[in-house]
Amino acid sequence: MFPKFESATDAGPKRAGRFETIGLFGGSALLAIAGIVVALQFVQPAPPTIITIAAGTKDGAYIFYAEQYAEILAKDGIELRVLETNGSVDNLELLLRDAEPVDLALIQGGVADDEQRKRLTSLGSMFYEPVWLLVPAGASVPLLNQVKGARIGIGPERSGTRYLALLLLQANGIDAKNAHLETAHLNDTAERLADGQLDLIFVVRAEKSPLLHRLAIDGAIELQDLPRARAYARHFRFLTALDLPTGGLDLEHNIPQENLNMLAVTANLVARPDIHPALVDLLIEAATEVHGTGGLFAEPGTFPTPRHADFPLSTDARRYYENGPSFLQRYLPFWAATWIDRTKVMLLPLVALLLPLVKILPPVYRWRIRRRIYRWYAQLRQIDLEIETSVGVDSHALGERLAEIESETAQIEIPLSYNDQLYDLRLHIRLLQQKLERVC
Repeated sequence: MFPKFESATDAGPKRAGRFETIGLFGGSALLAIAGIVVALQFVQPAPPTIITIAAGTKDGAYIFYAEQYAEILAKDGIELRVLETNGSVDNLELLLRDAEPVDLALIQGGVADDEQRKRLTSLGSMFYEPVWLLVPAGASVPLLNQVKGARIGIGPERSGTRYLALLLLQANGIDAKNAHLETAHLNDTAERLADGQLDLIFVVRAEKSPLLHRLAIDGAIELQDLPRARAYARHFRFLTALDLPTGGLDLEHNIPQENLNMLAVTANLVARPDIHPALVDLLIEAATEVHGTGGLFAEPGTFPTPRHADFPLSTDARRYYENGPSFLQRYLPFWAATWIDRTKVMLLPLVALLLPLVKILPPVYRWRIRRRIYRWYAQLRQIDLEIETSVGVDSHALGERLAEIESETAQIEIPLSYNDQLYDLRLHIRLLQQKLERVC
């Protein structure tokens, strides 16, 4: 007995073929989508397009440089919002606060304690901030250990100037008990200094500070030498001893009128540890554009630098200083480099998944197409054996079955490239029909 023959409607084989193709390729697509979904869990979020930086007073170098960073970052679609603050101490607290902290801050070296340093990360030192000692014109201030009873301006509250001035004075045994220490904004203390109401004021400013230049060329105020600058640098490692030659600050007015020994701290660009790696590269590139040409105290290429960093250096910043910008950022726009860098985590496993699928799918597809044709040969073979071996063949029944098979195979839906095999099948059906006619 032959197995029961499965009949189908004219549309049945076509629908079955479509479902089979959809199942094959749809299943592969679902597998690829599942791989993408899993890989997406490891894709880093896109960098934020808006970040904030705590700078300084409106007439200081911090805000001057921060605004230049903002102009450069804007070219790559990053908005850097510059916040006016009282200075380094204020900036440090804004960066460390739990509620709505800033993303970045310029912070004077030596201001943070060990615990605060551990909670932040540095993108490097950006520029020198010299310590300027200003005195009334014609006056001469002795060594700092000899200024007991003097009237001294130490800068505003929460400023790096005040922090450093107190540190240097305390190292010399000077405090509020044996000297008059004035805490006020530089504009106010400079005016009182010129009027003779103060004997000395401390100013920690970069040489490009507009206010510093105005004070330096003011005939009522002079720059004071700091003879023991190198000794201070040995005691406080975050300080650097510098020399300012005659006329170095202003050639036209010959300011200063003699060589000066000076001290300087470095301004650190500091961030929270969760800063996006792509922003690290972009910020250091901006800082290089602003500070890389050098200045009065720094040769070209001195800044930015990982040296003098007063906070743990970011791993991404360290990579940048050692190897430069990434390969992608050297040759692609920021958005494109960032997108590729983020999605490579997803693309690598996806490629690893697709390569086997690409190799497996074509032979599986060919096998499934041929199966629609070859499955009829089992019945044809059985009919052929019955014709050869059976006595008293029911030619009418076999003829009907061959006719039904021929009708079914005419409905098979396959790509044109496989039609030769379909016509071979139909030719073989016709051969059996002729053989049956001869037997009968």
